[in-house]
Amino acid sequence: MNFEIFVLLVQDAIGTGAIYVLMALGIVLIFNVTRVIFVSYGDLVAYSALTLGSFELQRMPGTVWLVLTLAGLAFVVEVASLIRQHRASLIPKAFLTWVVIPAIPVAAAFLIGAQNLSLPVAMLLTIALVLPLGPLLYRVVFQPIATAPVLILLMVAVALHFAVTGLALLYFGPEGLRTQPFVSGDVTLGGFAIPLQLIVIVSAAAIFSAILFVFFRFTVTGKALRAVAINREGARLVGIWTTRAGAMSFLLAAGIAAIAGILISPTTTIYYDTGLIVGLKGFIGSVVGGFVSYPLAAVGAVLIGLVESFGSFYYSALKDAIVFAAIIPIVLWRWLYVSSHDDEEHEEE
Repeated sequence: MNFEIFVLLVQDAIGTGAIYVLMALGIVLIFNVTRVIFVSYGDLVAYSALTLGSFELQRMPGTVWLVLTLAGLAFVVEVASLIRQHRASLIPKAFLTWVVIPAIPVAAAFLIGAQNLSLPVAMLLTIALVLPLGPLLYRVVFQPIATAPVLILLMVAVALHFAVTGLALLYFGPEGLRTQPFVSGDVTLGGFAIPLQLIVIVSAAAIFSAILFVFFRFTVTGKALRAVAINREGARLVGIWTTRAGAMSFLLAAGIAAIAGILISPTTTIYYDTGLIVGLKGFIGSVVGGFVSYPLAAVGAVLIGLVESFGSFYYSALKDAIVFAAIIPIVLWRWLYVSSHDDEEHEEE
């Protein structure tokens, strides 16, 4: 390996690592508020990429039917909950919240159509269609079992992944999609050409990392959302609306997934089941941060990008195995880190 190849591998690692950063941020965001290890998060990224790819092929994306399906299920679940609580007077509000509002981007997609869309319009429609998926999945699947142990939530999340993947196969078919690059050109730095698309991806990851760190560390709303994960009943007693907090976390995470899908779509061919592999790599980055720290999760995701890039150069057939094997030393490091801090706390006591 010469220096030029080394630089190219680092560039590739930073680009893929930045995508994993966005996914790690979304996973940590959801876990910080709901304690859900959202295995299907990569599927939202895949839905975003497939939606933009469908618009580029001038056909209506299957995401519109998924949104309508989930909206109907969410309304039924909400109505059943209101009837059990003897609050049937709130059914019209539930219809507005869980049917009308999610259907707005669907209606916009049908009104605008999928023919000859400009790239900015296609991107905005893609984000608008993916955004409702987060709160709808939370209402249908996770809100009814919000107080369950983490292990139960994880098992449900795994089962949800297979359901979402099956629906992706139904709505999009088995063929893969890759979009055209949305920016072109290079920036020369030190004699090396850096693609503008790489700069855009890294900038997006850095901006979202900073925003989420500041939001959860320094704002009252962010601290309230974290309080829900730490003690759901205590948060409710001090006036925090726990169900709204969970839906908000899934909404924010879905927005990040939509942007990650748009960014990854020109660099990788996305299939209906690609989300699991991509999401697991973001999950490994989340482990570095202990599902708590956004900066550490970002660092972990970049490290995974480096491992994947150099692993594919030396052993391309085993690159995924190398990446997933990296979770072993990461978990050991986290275990030693937590153990040492526990010992220090005991000594102070």
